[in-house]
Amino acid sequence: MAVEGSSAELIKIVTLLGAAVVAVPLFKRLGLGSVLGYLAAGLVIGPFGLKLVDDPQTIIHVAELGVVMFLFVIGLEMKPSHLWGMRRQIFGLGSLQIAVCGTLLTGVGLAFGYPLAVSFISAMGFVLTSTAIVMQLLAERGDITQARGQKIVGILLFEDLLIVPLLAIVAFLAPAGSGTATDGIMLRVAVAAASFAALVGAGLWLLNPLFRILANAKAREVMTAAALLVVLGSALLMELGGLSMAMGAFVAGVLLSESSFRHQLEADIEPFRGLLLGLFFLGVGMALDLNVVGRSWMLIVAGVLAMMAIKGLCIYAVARATRSSHADALDRALIMAQGGEFAFVLLTAAMAQRVISPDVNANMTAIIVLSMALTPLVVAAYRAMRPAPARAPSMDGVEMAENLHGKVLVIGFGRVGQIAVQGILSHGGAEIAIIDNDTEVIRDAAEYGFKVYYGDGARADVLRAAGAQHAQAIVVCVDDKEAATRIVENARRECLQVKVLVRAWDREHALALVKADADVVVRETFEAGMQLGREAVLAIGATDEEADAAMARMRARDAERFTLETSGGLFAGRALVLGNMAPRDPSRLND
Repeated sequence: MAVEGSSAELIKIVTLLGAAVVAVPLFKRLGLGSVLGYLAAGLVIGPFGLKLVDDPQTIIHVAELGVVMFLFVIGLEMKPSHLWGMRRQIFGLGSLQIAVCGTLLTGVGLAFGYPLAVSFISAMGFVLTSTAIVMQLLAERGDITQARGQKIVGILLFEDLLIVPLLAIVAFLAPAGSGTATDGIMLRVAVAAASFAALVGAGLWLLNPLFRILANAKAREVMTAAALLVVLGSALLMELGGLSMAMGAFVAGVLLSESSFRHQLEADIEPFRGLLLGLFFLGVGMALDLNVVGRSWMLIVAGVLAMMAIKGLCIYAVARATRSSHADALDRALIMAQGGEFAFVLLTAAMAQRVISPDVNANMTAIIVLSMALTPLVVAAYRAMRPAPARAPSMDGVEMAENLHGKVLVIGFGRVGQIAVQGILSHGGAEIAIIDNDTEVIRDAAEYGFKVYYGDGARADVLRAAGAQHAQAIVVCVDDKEAATRIVENARRECLQVKVLVRAWDREHALALVKADADVVVRETFEAGMQLGREAVLAIGATDEEADAAMARMRARDAERFTLETSGGLFAGRALVLGNMAPRDPSRLND
């Protein structure tokens, strides 16, 4: 019996994996995207299709961890300072969009003849956008780190925070005798606040020491286990506090965003995140109850069209009112016009407390699932109707970085890299490997006798392919601050023995590179400024010796200032900056 049970479960797993392997490449080949492929595969194999898998709710519950892990990875990319800079998107833009959409969607419910309470709960359920679908679509397009993607992420975060007050509102709307005690609402809020505080405290004082100890143990599988523990533990803590699991994972990611282990954590989580997120979409496809759709198809189709259209128009109007371009506003409206997975939680709670009936719950669930399935299709149709984007750069005459060997690895062959290479070659013609991610630069370099390979040095696998582990020095000359910092972090993790020399954009970037353990940091403007200063001193009558002495004092003063800033922050050495304003206190003129 046990063997038969195990075989049955294994058949289900094989079925799920097989459906994904067949459907996703097919739908991506058709230009419809992976999300729609998963949803269609789930519908085919689910209880309302071929009946190969008959428990979609269990699968969705487990696979929600994919959404949780996705939010953790996003959190790793957002430092607290960056998140603070997004406060207007999260609270301002998020609250405005929720208020406008919620009001008009409530009107849709009233127009369909439902009571105010039912219309409001249904509307707020539809307002809660699908984090899983939107984040997957943004990831596929590479828009998460772009300005328009960041605004969408901010709104999604606000919607995650909204689930607690919405559940409290459900308690207020519950009829007498439903078993809901309004006295417990303040307790729920207090527990949520305590859970959030506990998570922040653990992130600030426990996580980094934990990962430092595990890294010293040099057991890769334990680091992976610890990464999963952090993600699942933070999600569980927030769920116990009545908050969103995804919000808990996101907060944990933000708290680890400045850790030197963040790229390792991202690499450890990525395989689990992708697999579980795909499983979530399969579960959503299987959850579409075709019997309910068949019984109330006119109401459901009308509801889907009306609610998606109204929500999309509201989102567009809010985006335009907050000074987004037409293209960005339309893109946000299309990608966020569906209901989401947190609506299931809200609707279930409302049904349990008799705010809505089982029929309303079934119909709204079908409407939300259909809207989630339609969104990738609408986005694909919109993309097909847009003018064709510029063609990808040709790879003719360009070779990928693979199995390179050189004493020096140069990353970035722009104006700085070209000069740095000359100095290296003038010293006995040392063997150099050069990589860049601009195909035009690579082809132009070939005309001057340089062999430059294609590769993104910010990726650890490209560093290995470029021979970083065999080099004596890595010279980072890329024209991108974030990429330069990531290269240093990856190089420090992959090849400790190599000296890392980096071009810094400015003083603040130089401080970040020092914290990332770069061996040598050269500010690109510093030497030019020093040379200009020396020539100016000569121009006003100084001798060569006096000019050199002035520059030597300047170098010593700057080095002292930089040391103070390394330990105390960007303004710690401000007192060492020479200014041209007269002191306010005449007695200090000779200080």
